[in-house]
Amino acid sequence: MTLKYYQDNAQTFFDGTVNVDMSSLYEAFTQHLAPGARVLDAGCGSGRDAKAFQEMGYQVEAFDASPAMVELAREHTGLPVKVMSFADVDWKEEFDGIWCCASLLHVPAVELPGVMRRFADALKPGGVWYVSFKYGDGEREVDGRRFTDMDEVGLKALVSVLTDINVVKVWMTQDNRPMRDESWVNGVLRKSL
Repeated sequence: MTLKYYQDNAQTFFDGTVNVDMSSLYEAFTQHLAPGARVLDAGCGSGRDAKAFQEMGYQVEAFDASPAMVELAREHTGLPVKVMSFADVDWKEEFDGIWCCASLLHVPAVELPGVMRRFADALKPGGVWYVSFKYGDGEREVDGRRFTDMDEVGLKALVSVLTDINVVKVWMTQDNRPMRDESWVNGVLRKSL
């Protein structure tokens, strides 16, 4: 369902998200990264963030589950963006940073702990991980996309089962896209050394 939405609406989604200013969120993440760090943009959508991290000098890998989005992200970033899903994530301690901006929110709540474990395993010890969810509590479907919403309590509970992952910071933001009045919960997480 959600994948079909992105396949059918890839260009519209790209156009609506590619130029959104994410600099304050980048700062919250990159302040924990060393120069030249290896970063994974998971569920990269338009490739906006992957491109920004590449321009900051990081070694970036990116993927998305939608082949149509991947094609647009490849064109936008010049990176070899992969077509893959969260279920395909099987890296072990490969990344200094993992960026999950508005991507994990499409995972059903019952599957989230397993997906989170896969990303925790992909992170190097001491690595940093950014996540964001639409603010709320529960699951819903809107216009052919499914969402798992989170609030601060839900996010901390989700992370608490990952014994090697600690919450550095959780905070709220408003959507930066024009004509959008949505709140987001953001988290910066760190893997134990």
